[in-house]
Parts: sequence; C-alpha cells; structure tokens
Amino acid sequence: MAELHHHHNFSLCFCDFVRLLWSLVVPCLVLSLLLTLFLFLLLLGLRAWLQGRRRAQASGPAVAFFHPYCNAGGGGERVLWCALRALMHRYPDVSFVVYTGDQGVTSAQILERARQRFDVKLPRPVTFVFLHRRALVEASSYPHFTLLGQSAGSMVLGWEALMAFVPDVCVDSMGYAFTLPIFRYLGGCQVASYVHYPTVSTDMLSVVRERNPRFNNVDSISNSVMLSAVKVLYYCVFAILYGLAGSCSHVILVNSTWTLGHILALWRCPARTAVVYPPCNVKAFLDAPLGHRDDEGDKDWEELGCEEDAGRDGKWRSIVSVAQFRPEKNHPLQIRAFRKLLTRRPEDSSLRLVLIGGCRDREDEERVVSLQQLCQDLGVEDRVHFKLNLPFKDLMRELVDATIGLHTMWNEHFGIGVVECMAAGTVVLAHKSGGPKLDIVVPYEGMRTGFLADSEDDYAAAMDTILTLTPEQRAQIRRNARRSVMRFSDQEFQASFLAACDSLMSPLER
Repeated sequence: MAELHHHHNFSLCFCDFVRLLWSLVVPCLVLSLLLTLFLFLLLLGLRAWLQGRRRAQASGPAVAFFHPYCNAGGGGERVLWCALRALMHRYPDVSFVVYTGDQGVTSAQILERARQRFDVKLPRPVTFVFLHRRALVEASSYPHFTLLGQSAGSMVLGWEALMAFVPDVCVDSMGYAFTLPIFRYLGGCQVASYVHYPTVSTDMLSVVRERNPRFNNVDSISNSVMLSAVKVLYYCVFAILYGLAGSCSHVILVNSTWTLGHILALWRCPARTAVVYPPCNVKAFLDAPLGHRDDEGDKDWEELGCEEDAGRDGKWRSIVSVAQFRPEKNHPLQIRAFRKLLTRRPEDSSLRLVLIGGCRDREDEERVVSLQQLCQDLGVEDRVHFKLNLPFKDLMRELVDATIGLHTMWNEHFGIGVVECMAAGTVVLAHKSGGPKLDIVVPYEGMRTGFLADSEDDYAAAMDTILTLTPEQRAQIRRNARRSVMRFSDQEFQASFLAACDSLMSPLER
C-alpha cells in the first residue's frame, strides 16, 4: 500500500509539473509568434519605405560600393577604383556611388589620390556618400570582442548608408559581410561581395586552440587554458553568424585560392563563388627595363628618374617592403630579420631597408613611431627608411631600383605588393603562407620566381642567399617572375570581374 501511495503522489506531482510547464510555454509561444509577426511586418514596412525613397531619389539605375576607407591607399582600394572603372566603361547608363567614411576630404581629393597612388582615373564622375559613424567599425573602439563589435558597428554603418541612398545593386568591397543582409532584405538590393580576407577563419581557430601568441591573440589569452577555450567558443559562434551573413550575397568574389577555401567552408555557396585576382598595375612595371645596377649594369633606369643613393661604398642596395602599416603586416619581423642580416654581413655597408606603406589613421601613424623606436633600439635607424603614402610614380622608382622585395604577413590573403615587386624586377622574399605561397611565388614553367620564409632566421638566411647569388642567377629569377605576373594585370581583372558581375548588372540595362 505504501508503494501505491508513493506512486500516486509522484503521478500527481508530475501532472502538476506538466500543467505548470504548459501554462508557461503556451503564452511564451503565442508571444514569440506575435513578436515574430510584428518584426516581419516591420521589416516589410521598412523595405517598402526604402524602395519608395529609391524611386524618389533617381530615375536611372544605380550601383553603390560600400567602402568606408576608400581613401586609404591600400590594395583593397585599388580593387575598388579598378572595379568602378571597368563597370563605367561597360555600363554607360548606370550611375555609381561610393559609401565612404572619410572625413575632411573632398570628392575631388579622393579621386586625385586614386590617380596618384594607383594610376587609375575614372572615365566619368562618381557620387560619394560621406558616412559619419565610421568609428563604429574601427578595432580601437572595441578593446574586447572586437570582431563582434566591428560587425555590429558595420550593420549600423550600413543602415546609415541605406538611409542616405538606396541603390539597385550594392557591392561590399571591404569585407563587411554583416551589411549584406541589411542591403538585401531591407534595401531590396541585389548584393555582391569582394572578399579580400575572411573575418574569421579556421587558421584563426587553430592559433587560439594551439595557444599561439599573435597580434590578435594576446599573451594573457594564449597563456590561459580557460580563456583560450572561451575564445574558441566565441570564434565558433561568430563563424556561424558570419557564414549566415555572407550567404546572403548573390555574387561572391574572392581574391585568391587561400581565401576561396575559407569562404567555401564558411559561406557554403560554391555555385555563386569565383576567384577574381585583384588588379595589379603590372604593365607600368613591365614597361620598365629589367636591368639593375648590381646585375646587368643597364643605364636605362634614368628614364624612370632613378638616382643612385650613395652609401659609404658608393651606392645602396635596397630591400623594399610595400604594405600598409597595420599590425598583421608584421613590420617588426622585417626590421629584426634585417638586423640579423647585417650581423651576417658586417662588412656590407650598402644595404638599407625601405618600408613603404599607407597610413589610414592616427593608430597607423603611432605604429610607425613605434617601429622607428624599434629601429633605434636595434641600432639600425640609419639603415631603415620610412616612406609613407607615396604616389605611384615614387613607389615605382623605389621598386625598380630595389634588389629584394620583402613581405612578412602570415596568411596574407593575396599580396598586391608582392606582385608589384615581381613585376618591377626585384627578387621577392615573401611569407610561406596564404596567397604568396599558393598563387604568386610559385614556379613558372618549372623555374623559380622568388623565395619564401616564415621566421626571423629564415628571412635573414634567405636575404643573405639572394645577395650571394650571381648577377646572372638573380636576373633569371627576375625574368621568370615578370613573365608570371601577367595573370594579375588590370586587363585580366577587368575581364574576370565583368563576367562575374554580369548576372547582377545585365538587368539594369533593360
């Protein structure tokens, strides 16, 4: 009897518990459905309102590029201007807009900088929409959970852009994937994306899992098992959200084989994804003579205005780096490797390191100051030269007169600077990863086109090897490299870009 009584009480308690759950679940379900319906109707209303604004703004079709740093002067900006130039020539009846967060500059100044820095001139005017909340996408605004903060900030910036102008087609040319659903579902736009670098990648997860210190994995996290586990979970969740946002793109363009692998794994849209190598102004470099002062002794360099800088032995031999002054470019590795090279060649007074790059903001400028301090600490300040925001003509002079082209970014998505160095006839030494390893510094017709390294010692040893080569050996590597880079020309980019975007652009001609 006791067992029966106990079973009866348990049944009553279980029934009461089920009734309690039911009384809570049903209202929650109803509330959730009502909230979902409200949000759906709100989104439909916003979309209809924005489409009404679009019809009131212009009569002709319009294409917008979302590029908050269009005046930065990096490789991504060259993609922007070359893409605009290609589309303007192909679609004369379409108007073009650039969403930018650059303040304190005029439209004319932006276009003039593009002409000077990249030798790109647009065939007709472009409209600039100046955004005021660019600070929301800057890493410095988010000391913690930077990826999440920047992505949320990009959505706010995307909404600001839509409020200013609603295009027919929007191209995200900077990698802000979380703006894609904003433009597609609220703005009713066709959307495309040109991905230079995945915001999160399996390589980043590996760095955290293996607790390797990097610029984006500080010692306080890499030294802690618990914090590393939390960061891995954070990256995994973010990767899912990133993939969902990216999959909203109707057309997905990536700049390299390395980027393609990561985007296919994250966005899972193989039918809509294509590799379009970024445009490199190789023709301007290829038109220059191949002779170098320390090789063939060709005197034709005077045509480019190149002057011999005198060192203590009568001339300099330059090791040149072309990269924006951002942390991932790893300029400290270049300086330390150069210092080790000097210890290997103590009698060689002709060597100098030239760091060429763009500074986007005060943070980049402060980074240059810290690099200059590192040079002083290592005692190489008289051998290291910083040249910021060089016009294209001056950049060309530096490259064609250099002996070695240096690149040190781990998992560089592509490497326009590497291609420019190869086209200019320098012997390239790049990082053994990413685009340089998979797409650029690869054998051409079975012949060497450059060198790869991945540590200070490796870089110092490789530079020493290059300098030890005979002039004929260096000249052969340069010729191989120059012949191999035609696949990265402006013309190749234009043809590939227009073919990939045809499905979005053709309806605008009707």
